[in-house]
Amino acid sequence: MKIELVFIPLPGIGHRKPTIELAKRLVHSDDRLSITVIIIPSINNIADDSTYIASLSTTSQDRLRYETISIKDQPTTADPNQPTQVYIENQKPKVRDIVLRIVNDPTRRLAGFVVDMFCFSMIDVANEFDIPIYMFYASNATFLGITLHIQLMHDEKKYDLEFPCLTRPYPVKLLPYLFTSKQWLPLFLAQARKFRKIKGILVNTVAELEPHALKMFNNVGGDLPQVYPIGPVLHLEDEKQSEILRWLDELPAKSVVFLCFGSMGGFNEEQTKEIAVALERSGYRFLWSLHRASRNIMMERPGDFTNLEEVLPEGFLNRTSDKGKVIGWAPQVAVLAKVAVGGFVTHCGWNSMLESLWFGVPMVAWPLYSEQKVNAFEMVEELGLAVEIRKYLKGELLAGEMETVTVEEIERAMKRVMEEDSDVRDRVKEMAEKFHVALMEGGSSHVALQKFMQDVKEYIAC
Repeated sequence: MKIELVFIPLPGIGHRKPTIELAKRLVHSDDRLSITVIIIPSINNIADDSTYIASLSTTSQDRLRYETISIKDQPTTADPNQPTQVYIENQKPKVRDIVLRIVNDPTRRLAGFVVDMFCFSMIDVANEFDIPIYMFYASNATFLGITLHIQLMHDEKKYDLEFPCLTRPYPVKLLPYLFTSKQWLPLFLAQARKFRKIKGILVNTVAELEPHALKMFNNVGGDLPQVYPIGPVLHLEDEKQSEILRWLDELPAKSVVFLCFGSMGGFNEEQTKEIAVALERSGYRFLWSLHRASRNIMMERPGDFTNLEEVLPEGFLNRTSDKGKVIGWAPQVAVLAKVAVGGFVTHCGWNSMLESLWFGVPMVAWPLYSEQKVNAFEMVEELGLAVEIRKYLKGELLAGEMETVTVEEIERAMKRVMEEDSDVRDRVKEMAEKFHVALMEGGSSHVALQKFMQDVKEYIAC
């Protein structure tokens, strides 16, 4: 009889792909294990999301299956304005039907749910079947610790901003909009309360990267769940050779600045011009993935500028044609893997930061939304693995406004990160080696994953 786990990722590339990579790793680690990944389509039914989901259905195997929920017969999902948590909540009957089929299969023994950090309403379904529930936390241990601490402060009315997951005081002015807005704070408080009740949390981090933050969870007999630091969980598929990748192959090592700001990162014309001038002044070769800012990133993704000539400084493209390229979508992993890339200007999405560290590329931290200000603070102040774009950056895309970063600030940060003998570069190289060792047999993340499987099997043995 196979041990079965049910995985439920959040819709969206940044959450779904790491979850599926984790499922693949687990299946490869134990021949007795099988996993069903329940795929919830994007609330906006985005074309490339549908294409990716369709590709998954063709790769289902005996021990790794994908069950896609249809949204055609769910009238409540037709409204793209509804909050994500409501959309996820509405999928519970469909998830229950899939789980019931697994429970009634005599060849499989359901041993647990592994749900995304934003799919916590699925805890109710797991409780109906009386099975353990675990969470895959796609962010880091530091942000998890801050979330739990803020929830405790709020519920106990004891306001202490000395976060136990950090070694340095966190500036109040850098608190993410998620924790200061009436729209988002209740969601994160509800999340944190649910987190405390689950059996364990698989965190996409490495023990050697966040040793202090992880100490917060080493409280045997305490009120926090078991944490398994099993990262980095990365989607590292080979990218087809392209003009961009061939161009990078021809350039000297560590000579290119790569600017890429994730699927939701975009800039207005004023900020775009500031970046362009900084790139030209710096003299570095560059690859710039540029997108136009969305009017509301919760409703639509950033798009491409219709005419770059009208947005960029006059003559910029001609003057820099031998040094750089301005593109739309970028194959980020494939680019970071190229030896020509010497620095990465990033929005500080956690997946992007893990990818950069994996390939040993030092970062310029330019947080734009969500938990990214926390990620930037950790990488710059706590760990010294990145350079800040600005000490205190006001505004966020979620709040609908961003402070403009100047030419001088951008140029200064790029120069610091591109210095061949910089301390940041040395520390990043050392961390990259630790990342690779962590995933090897006997490495910290490999051991943590084995511990997770041991705990799952103990439930079966009961």
